[in-house]
Amino acid sequence: MNRKVIVLISLPIFLVLSFCQNNTKNMDEAGISRPAISDDSLLTLIEYKTFQYFWDGAEPVSGMARERIHIDGDYPENDFNVVTTGGSGFGLMAIIAGIERGFVSREEGYLRLRHVVDFLGKADRFHGAWPHWLNGETGRVKPFSPKDNGADLVETAYLVQGLLTVRQYFIEGNDSEQKLAADIDILWKGVEWNFFTRGGQKVLYWHWSPDFGWDMNFAVQGYNECLILYVLAASSPTYPIDPEVYHKGWARDGAIKSQQVTYGFPLILKHNYAETYGGPLFWAHYSYLGLDPRGLSDKYADYWNLNVNQTLINHRWCEENSKKFKGYSSSRWGLTASYSINGYSAHSPGNESDLGVISPTAALSSFPYTPEQSMKALKDFYYNLGDRILGKYGFYDAFSEQADWFPKRYLAIDQGPAAVMIENYRSGLPWKLFMSCPEVKTGLKNLGFSSPLIN
Repeated sequence: MNRKVIVLISLPIFLVLSFCQNNTKNMDEAGISRPAISDDSLLTLIEYKTFQYFWDGAEPVSGMARERIHIDGDYPENDFNVVTTGGSGFGLMAIIAGIERGFVSREEGYLRLRHVVDFLGKADRFHGAWPHWLNGETGRVKPFSPKDNGADLVETAYLVQGLLTVRQYFIEGNDSEQKLAADIDILWKGVEWNFFTRGGQKVLYWHWSPDFGWDMNFAVQGYNECLILYVLAASSPTYPIDPEVYHKGWARDGAIKSQQVTYGFPLILKHNYAETYGGPLFWAHYSYLGLDPRGLSDKYADYWNLNVNQTLINHRWCEENSKKFKGYSSSRWGLTASYSINGYSAHSPGNESDLGVISPTAALSSFPYTPEQSMKALKDFYYNLGDRILGKYGFYDAFSEQADWFPKRYLAIDQGPAAVMIENYRSGLPWKLFMSCPEVKTGLKNLGFSSPLIN
């Protein structure tokens, strides 16, 4: 069968029409012809494919997102049915976007989300918080590391961000949908956020284990990917933290602020271990899948400017390409945490942290901040690199032309932000839903935030 026909029959009708309406051909770098489509149709295609990671690619017993999907089939031992709580939170938001886009029906989406919530209600929890990994077949904790076999509060925050988005989507629906929203409310209210102050300290701790207690000893201080943790902890109607925990812990009594200017862009906040060029780009994504940064500010930062500037610095670093890596350009860019040529690495601008590895999620998840640069990257990835980096669940996790390294592997925590942030760029739906939570509005106000959506 003709390759183009195979592609078309696997897509929804609205995407088939997009392909058929334009017969212009583009030849990618492997010499394969690829039909030209409109920018909007290309966004729909990539959002659809990436959504499928959380739909067709979900672990079947739990309905949750697998930690990883390796198209090459080479998995770590006993890893194929491991699901990720944080990545599943991102996936819940991607499914809501998929319902609105017509990728699945509302009823299909509801049934899947009902299934996931039922699983989470029976899965292992520790003081209301879920672990980083669960066995999707049993709901029991899968240790992330030897002492990380209990609560992971940051991953829980990402999961709750997704759950609250789902709650708001169905909260005024039919009786079954309202019951789903009510059950999510029970899960949300069960997280004991203030327990993780470790006896009333003015900071939140990332981990707690029933076997090792606080041995991981990771106090969460900014700036990194964890702002949503403090926002949700302050928003809890049952176990809230005192605002002082945010100001003294996360913001370090104001020491979080930075005077660093790079390429003419103020960094605004001190990025942990990356104070010159900013950290990996997922720091501008994970907390902001639901938390709308537009007009969001407190006494430390304007969060829209913060994220735009970090992204522009990341783009400029790749564009200038001072390390002379093959392939880097103004349209082929994006450094974030992903698979790497030697395992997993938090790629970011800087001589030590840039390994010549581009992660497509970095540019795609930045669409709200840098639409022109992100669209250039999307077109370059799609039309020029083609099937070398594009598979059934969207773009593969990472690649390096410098190392001639093109693995066919996916990670949930990278696929999720791409789908959700593309939707935020297109419609703002995930932002609208999450920011409609009355508890979140109260929590943000209590921490001293202002936003047109809460004032």
